[in-house]
Amino acid sequence: MGDTVPGDAVTHVLGIDSGGSGVRVAVARAAAPGGPAAQPPASSPPTWSSPLTWSSSTPAAVGDRGIDAESLLARVLPAAQELLREAGARRLGAVCVGAAGMATLGDDLRARLPDALADAFGVRRFALAADAVTAYAGAMGQRPGAVVAAGTGLIALGAVPEGFVGGVDGTDGDSGVPGAYGASVTDATATGATDGDSRRATGGWRRADGWGHLLGDCGGGAWIGRAGLEAAMRAYDGREGGSKPLLARLEAVFGPATGLPGQLYPRPDRPAVLASFAPEVGRCAGEDPVAEAILRAAARHIAEAAEAVCPRLESSEVALTGGLFRMGAPLLTPVREELAARLPGVGITEAAGDPLDGALCVAVALAADGLRLPRDPALLSIV
Repeated sequence: MGDTVPGDAVTHVLGIDSGGSGVRVAVARAAAPGGPAAQPPASSPPTWSSPLTWSSSTPAAVGDRGIDAESLLARVLPAAQELLREAGARRLGAVCVGAAGMATLGDDLRARLPDALADAFGVRRFALAADAVTAYAGAMGQRPGAVVAAGTGLIALGAVPEGFVGGVDGTDGDSGVPGAYGASVTDATATGATDGDSRRATGGWRRADGWGHLLGDCGGGAWIGRAGLEAAMRAYDGREGGSKPLLARLEAVFGPATGLPGQLYPRPDRPAVLASFAPEVGRCAGEDPVAEAILRAAARHIAEAAEAVCPRLESSEVALTGGLFRMGAPLLTPVREELAARLPGVGITEAAGDPLDGALCVAVALAADGLRLPRDPALLSIV
């Protein structure tokens, strides 16, 4: 399935985004620059027409083998077939599936999706990506830099595209140049000198956090919400560090403070419940120094994650994506201040799109033989 795609097949692509809040499918007509064999550089972004989309609010099922391919296909195939019919497309040039949990729960998807989609659509190029990769591609395309994706949780991902040539700390370089991440991925892998840091041996990707609400996701929605609720409970007890405005918001949202543990602890979706309180922290920040301090601490965590993964290239940028940043100035202002202090000279850019856009970006580039995002067995595999 890795053969070159015939030119007449490179007309439409399929993108699939499977996340914790549901499944989305998009079909778009590819318009990669220079045609299917042009091999555009990383700086030449893949483009596509306005996509036709379908969505479901039901997440993919998870079974003994991780994300269940059969249940995902049962919804995705009919939706894709209908979108292709509406688009007037006969065949697909490429498909990209981005899924939350791909690295640890994607065995069934990797085993079954390529053949199933090839049988259904005749597609001969296929990418399986972690949702952090499609978030990166949606936000940055194939440019070097870092993306912080923050919603309920938080993860930062940095990349240097394959074949990239640009300034590394004021010099020319590519994805294997020493200094891009403080050490060369190629050199660290070859010599074994990773100092126990596996991120230096991941084929050009570098990750920070995304370890879940118990071990990390620092600065994410659940982290902010939990800190806000703790401050509210401190105020209820009369302990130092409490916030009466946050206590008032807790009681308005959840009822009496003493009832919160009984509401929260039995819930299987505790991270989402915690994250639901993050906007209340944002609303209080303008009048409450405790809420403001929580958001400043979150901003430090966000900037630390970006600093850890951002390649040291003159052209690097940092993009912020995800629902948490819709909080606006109460969070974005301290985040920008922290990023400017930790990554001087690195541009902060608006995310161009979301993970579904990222799946289309990967599919268009793959169909045109122009995919420059680093391959990685766990994060981005090509069939």
